Amino acid sequence: MLMDEAEVVPRNEAPPVALWTIAGLALAPFPISAIAYAYGPPELARPALTIILTWSAIVMSFLGGVRWGMETGRVAPRWPRLVISVFSGIAAWLLLLARHRAPDSWILAGVIAAFLLQWLFDHQGPDVPARYPKLSTALTSAACVSLAVCLDQAIRG
Repeated sequence: MLMDEAEVVPRNEAPPVALWTIAGLALAPFPISAIAYAYGPPELARPALTIILTWSAIVMSFLGGVRWGMETGRVAPRWPRLVISVFSGIAAWLLLLARHRAPDSWILAGVIAAFLLQWLFDHQGPDVPARYPKLSTALTSAACVSLAVCLDQAIRG
């Protein structure tokens, strides 16, 4: 079922408070796990890194799914955009699976790159409600700053 014209979110509408609240809750694992990894006791470092990398894969898959959903809501979905919408999630899961086969610093840098590529894709997309890039910017910023804290710690050893 396609949306009626009246159901389409105006391009300049800000995200409602409930949406920001949910986004804020979705952001929480990023700084919590980054702080645990970089500044917590040594026995928390490995589990914290697993949490932030796994949560990154989940969030990137979610962002790609949202993009997929927006595209499939069109009368004529653009297949290149559908294909691209799954790339960052796949990249994040592959990077997670590459743990213990590549240095943590490479894995973390790859996840940061995947988030940034997803963000660039979202921001250059046509016909996107204004609320989506704002929300994806918040998620991407929190994720990348937290991952950068982990990357700094991974490089320092």
